[in-house]
Amino acid sequence: MSTAVTIAGSGLAELTCAWLLARRGHRVRPAADAPAAGARPLLLTGPTLELLRSLWGDGLLHGTWRLDQRQVRWGAGERPTRFAQPARVVDGAVLAARMRERLGTVLGPSAGTARWVVTARSPDGPGDRLTAGRRHLLAGTAPLRSGTDERTALLDTTALGWLQLTPLGEGRCLAQAMVPGPAEDPTALLARLLASSGLGRVLRHAPRAATGIPAAPRLHHAPALPPGHLTPAGRITVGAGAVRFDPLSGTGTAQALRTAVLAAAVIDAAAGGAPAAPLCRHLTGRLRAAFAEHLATCAALYGSALTSVAWRDELDAARLGSPAPGRPVAPV
Repeated sequence: MSTAVTIAGSGLAELTCAWLLARRGHRVRPAADAPAAGARPLLLTGPTLELLRSLWGDGLLHGTWRLDQRQVRWGAGERPTRFAQPARVVDGAVLAARMRERLGTVLGPSAGTARWVVTARSPDGPGDRLTAGRRHLLAGTAPLRSGTDERTALLDTTALGWLQLTPLGEGRCLAQAMVPGPAEDPTALLARLLASSGLGRVLRHAPRAATGIPAAPRLHHAPALPPGHLTPAGRITVGAGAVRFDPLSGTGTAQALRTAVLAAAVIDAAAGGAPAAPLCRHLTGRLRAAFAEHLATCAALYGSALTSVAWRDELDAARLGSPAPGRPVAPV
């Protein structure tokens, strides 16, 4: 039996949920096309690529930049290790546009009052989410020196955090750094970190502009509410609105797609007559278990390399799953 679903957003998770539901015969009303956005580079590794292909088929990644290897130096005194890691660098905005185009080929009538709303955003307050830490990701683009290997991503660590250079093709790269709190001047701090790391040597110059965004793992306490619970329509939060992983894990996009798969399964099963409330509790339990496992991984990984006082609160937050008070990171 089909049901009416409103998709209140155009992110990768929302579009994937719409795609799965529409292909199962549900009446999906997608969000209006999102306005053009700037480039959003995403590094997709093997498992994420396989999941994306299994859900959407081939063709979405045509023309994207291919990476073959990754070089990692994790921890003071360690030697860099290079290993094979096939990956693709994708502009998230372009990928979403291709998804919307493909979604249009399977959409049927969307008449009827929505039984469910799927969104990656909600007007909930901060108390509706658990944020395990206060770390921020600094990011900006920079030119590579001539002759630099553009098929290898480079990861390095300093006392204040980790850095990664992701080649984007045509002599450019995405420079990123994770620091244990908000930065008053992201551009200056990213430049200092690159200068103190060996990665700065492969750049012609540091990024002229950088942004800093919150990047600590985050979990929505109630990502799924059945119809009739607070509102007539059920609501399922997907993507980073439901659960956000640390970028170092490299599985953020895959996790966002998995929330879409779970949301579509809940709606499909409820349309078939299964009670909605237990289905929503099951989805919530799955996300909580994944979040707890992710925090344990973060605590072990960060604790093995980032042992400075500046990271003490972040490590405690990862171990305890509790937020730490915010304060800016002092320049280095």
